[in-house]
Amino acid sequence: MELRKIRIGILGTASIAQRYVIPTLLGMPDLFELKGIASRSIDRAQELADKYSVASYSPYESMLDDNDLDAVYIPLPNALHYEWIENSLQRGLHILVEKSLACSSSEVIKLSKLADDNRLALIENFQFRFHSQLQRVIDIMESGEIGELRCMRSSFGFPPFPDRGNIRYSKLLGGGALLDAGAYPIKLSQIMLGENINVLCASLSYNSEHDVDIWGSGTLIDIETGIHSQISFGFDNYYQCSLELWGSKGRLFTNRIFTAPPNVIPQIELSSGGNTEILNIEADNHFEKMLKYFHAACQGKISESKQNIKQSRMIEEFRNKAHE
Repeated sequence: MELRKIRIGILGTASIAQRYVIPTLLGMPDLFELKGIASRSIDRAQELADKYSVASYSPYESMLDDNDLDAVYIPLPNALHYEWIENSLQRGLHILVEKSLACSSSEVIKLSKLADDNRLALIENFQFRFHSQLQRVIDIMESGEIGELRCMRSSFGFPPFPDRGNIRYSKLLGGGALLDAGAYPIKLSQIMLGENINVLCASLSYNSEHDVDIWGSGTLIDIETGIHSQISFGFDNYYQCSLELWGSKGRLFTNRIFTAPPNVIPQIELSSGGNTEILNIEADNHFEKMLKYFHAACQGKISESKQNIKQSRMIEEFRNKAHE
């Protein structure tokens, strides 16, 4: 049955939900109706629900049991994703979930099968995929302006979080730089090089204060072509959010590939034939485009199970290589 307007609930009160996803949902009344916000704390749920004039729920189950939803958006800590995705799918709800989708490949495989068996959408929220900047990068690469691709480099890292109790530092909650920041360049590597890539080498670094990986780097490679992707990530780093494509005839570089908000004009530096040109890309709302994509997925037109499983296997392969 086609769902013209998706009735959606928010399972959690994370910053990304408050800053971007909820405001974007409210700006798309023809496609979405925000029904409620759930939190472990009823006071926190009530505070946000009052702000947006929707219902508040606590605990999480109470929102899922309301029977007035078509979908849920889940921005919970990684370690809670499996439980609440499974609970939501079993109730016949479509899922948009923050990355990483789950903490292991086996969990992602089980959830993907459950979604497919019940014809439900299960979308991992890599919103950068929908920004016009990425499409421009792909168009330039495919046009031959930089020649044949020889190497890709991508970095996503940022300084330490001011709150030392941040969930990203908690092993119990599925923290660590690989699942949080490393997931981005791993996903981008598949988009740019295709899914026929493997982890050639990997490194994860820990510190004495936290029992999670703080930063890492590695190389992914297409065994057939030899083209490789060098990636770096972390949250003990000088801020980087970059993509570089090095070709036989030129080079492309951009410095806001993952996190260009709606008011930012990204720039692409394109060097070829001895000349360097700066291309300004129009500001774009990749959250709005992502939600339109999710809406289409809820109509049964899209399944991302294959790429969800591939992403989880790449992350697991990376972790295993790093621990060898």
